Amino acid sequence: MLYPAIRPYATRRLQVDARHELHIEECGSPDGLPVVFLHGGPGAGCEDYHRQFFDPENYRVVLFDQRGSGRSTPHADLTDNTTAHLVDDIEKIREELGIDQWLVFGGSWGSTLGLAYAEAHPKRVLGLILRGIFLCRNHDLSWFYQEGADKIFPDYWQDFLEPIPEEERDDLMRAYHSRLTGPDELIRMKAAKAWSIWEARCSNLQHNAKVLEAFSDPHMALSLARIECHYFVNRIFLPENHLLEQVGKLAGTPGILVHGRYDVVCPIDQAFALHHAWPDSRLDLVAEAGHSALEQGITTALIAATKEMHLRLTKA
Repeated sequence: MLYPAIRPYATRRLQVDARHELHIEECGSPDGLPVVFLHGGPGAGCEDYHRQFFDPENYRVVLFDQRGSGRSTPHADLTDNTTAHLVDDIEKIREELGIDQWLVFGGSWGSTLGLAYAEAHPKRVLGLILRGIFLCRNHDLSWFYQEGADKIFPDYWQDFLEPIPEEERDDLMRAYHSRLTGPDELIRMKAAKAWSIWEARCSNLQHNAKVLEAFSDPHMALSLARIECHYFVNRIFLPENHLLEQVGKLAGTPGILVHGRYDVVCPIDQAFALHHAWPDSRLDLVAEAGHSALEQGITTALIAATKEMHLRLTKA
């Protein structure tokens, strides 16, 4: 069960370059163990319940909407929006808040970005809690957006295919990208909603109306679809298998990996590959769970992980 709902004790805007301004909030205890929350997508933005994975008496929780996401501006913007830019933004936030080291918490794309950040700045990371491991290798992307997951959800897949003519379906990410970045607003929104709803429908082992409702919201659907497709067409702006090849930089850094056994969005082999490459990690498999952090078993495992990490890191 999540911790009770809380409100931020501080919010701010941070201009990270001439174009992008980030929304940042802090909640919990100003004297608590610092943790940065990395939302999914990319492009999804933070939601109120994201604050509730942490004991507010023990943690200083920093949440921010990544470039183009949520309340950050400009909304759904793709200019100067790459993995390297996001990694640099996290460092700018850490410096702005006067934090020396912190715990990194991220799910789905947040696990991808968390790994990229930790590998770039290992001395700033006390530990990582990662959910729904997403390595963004070519076959990981192809599984969900070309061939693989369609065999499990063929009915939902038909709705995902609908905006794309048959002659363009041999490269669906590229076809979606052309529509999501095109000049026609109606075509952009139709494509955005189809892209976003496909992900939402596949995210839970049991149907969750809250997840589908959030992903169907036009504001979120547009940023999620545009930014995800932008990143994935460009293979997240990193060399193939970069995250696994660089994971040796996390030697000595503790990690807890939480993954649903029946995750269709990010199949479980990605969690196994990361755990095998990172001896200081522990893999917690959640039976009868899919991808979403709102799956009951995954929520329970994440709460347990934040409790455990607080004990480990405050006793160190």
